[in-house]
Amino acid sequence: MKLSFGKAKSSVGLDIGSSSIKLVELKQTKKGYRLINLGLAPLSPETIVDGAIMNSPAVLDGIKGLLAELKVKTRDVVTSVSGTSVIIKKVNVPMMTEDELITQIQWEAEQYIPFDINDVNVDFQILGPSDEGQMSVLLVAVKKDMINDYTGVLTEAGLNPVVVDIDAFAVGNMYEINYPLAEGEVLALVNIGSSFININVCRDGISIFTRDISSGGASYTEEIQRQLSLSYNEAEAIKKSAGVEGENTPKEVLDIIGVVSDSISAEVQRSMDFFGTTNPGVSVNRICLCGGASRTHGLAGVISARLGIPSELVDPFKKVECDPKIFDPKYIANLSSASGVAVGLALRMAGDR
Repeated sequence: MKLSFGKAKSSVGLDIGSSSIKLVELKQTKKGYRLINLGLAPLSPETIVDGAIMNSPAVLDGIKGLLAELKVKTRDVVTSVSGTSVIIKKVNVPMMTEDELITQIQWEAEQYIPFDINDVNVDFQILGPSDEGQMSVLLVAVKKDMINDYTGVLTEAGLNPVVVDIDAFAVGNMYEINYPLAEGEVLALVNIGSSFININVCRDGISIFTRDISSGGASYTEEIQRQLSLSYNEAEAIKKSAGVEGENTPKEVLDIIGVVSDSISAEVQRSMDFFGTTNPGVSVNRICLCGGASRTHGLAGVISARLGIPSELVDPFKKVECDPKIFDPKYIANLSSASGVAVGLALRMAGDR
């Protein structure tokens, strides 16, 4: 969703993912944004499943550890959710003011949300006019139980959750501060995490299609573990070192990675095909990749080849001031691909829509 700029106060973005917690703190300056804090705390498998917190003590320990290690003083924090408990739909409603829509949104949402309307929190973004007498609205609904689980663990850690965003929208905000937006260009922002792929198709900085796919970097680890009879940690280490300069990666590992990459790219293609059928005449010009798994050996090339669309890796810190005296450039580079959502979250402030 669109951001409100002009705030001088810093904010902490906390991306609680299925394999790790990423923390980013930014401060707005006259020239843009400056990095104040950056860190990552790994999580054990099954701590987060389908976006739901299954092991609150482990998440709490990870958050507290990051806060202590980084000496974070800011208490206001922004987090995000994704998965099957999150519903995002673009709908058409009769033309009305935002205040009028606020009073009617529950009734409008009830027609499109496959959950009991009393069990979800509903928000919206007006996109603009559509058909005659109608306007296009981006409708978002998240199960209250999920929101309560995330805000509860943050509160228990001594933090003040001021905004709960959606992963796909956070990636859009991150991209907007780092890269120019060409008028009319259609971008597919694809965030490839451990267990989810968030797709956000944007035109002129506005989301026109979103989808979460239950797949990601853990698929590589699990397949390497299964085929080579290794522990999860051993398979994870092999995955991360595959194709790295100076590493002698066995062909059988590269073959496994190639098969999984093809499967992931096929999932992305299915979503792009669905986007094409629901948005006739609109073509995606570029695919922009981020997320911890986006740098998996060869994946970007496989996605580009399968979809026939140029793909590029996004740098969440491209336009963010990172003082090399405080942050080792190698440290920034190592965490950059995994930090896209957290950077987008750190741009938000209390009161933003």
